[in-house]
Amino acid sequence: MIDRMTLHILDGDIARRAHLARLAFAAGHHAEIYANIEELLAHAPSNGLVLAHDDPPGEAVPALIAAMMRAGQWLPVIAIGEHPDTGAVVRAIKAGALDYLALPQHIAPLNDAIARAAHEADAHRAQRARAAEARQRIARLSLREREVLDRLADGCSNKAIARELEISPRTVEIHRMKMMGKLGARHAAEAVRLRIEASGLDAA
Repeated sequence: MIDRMTLHILDGDIARRAHLARLAFAAGHHAEIYANIEELLAHAPSNGLVLAHDDPPGEAVPALIAAMMRAGQWLPVIAIGEHPDTGAVVRAIKAGALDYLALPQHIAPLNDAIARAAHEADAHRAQRARAAEARQRIARLSLREREVLDRLADGCSNKAIARELEISPRTVEIHRMKMMGKLGARHAAEAVRLRIEASGLDAA
């Protein structure tokens, strides 16, 4: 038995939204409904999980997760498709969805997916929240500051970075100092950790 949860149902089709909301209420959960990503982000929910219709298949859910990351928000996502194919499932899971269901007609499959997501969500939420924050910080960097950070993460010294970027070591130091300030990093290792946390989403 899982605790009562808030399910944020994202689907452009009113009939599917109503169907999923009925299942959610029948399973003892609370449901909030949204017609599009903008509505969900405007509401900025801080708890629960998202049931998102993946249409176009393999594109809608990755776009949702990317939008949440840009907004510095993250909730666990269960993708739902009318007739999910392997490619769509793989793309959604790689983007960070915790599960992918064919449109459920009964409570049991939905409750099973919610239970699995709830079990995984805490650790996943913490990792995604760190990544979202890291991406927001890195987005403040200029192109040159980002180039310095990328090479720093590859283990390059200031001299090696200067050679690669064809600038002076002193200029590298200036960009590095500005980069560290914008990231709020106290030392190079912290800047590199932020870079790894942000880029780790791309391999998820």
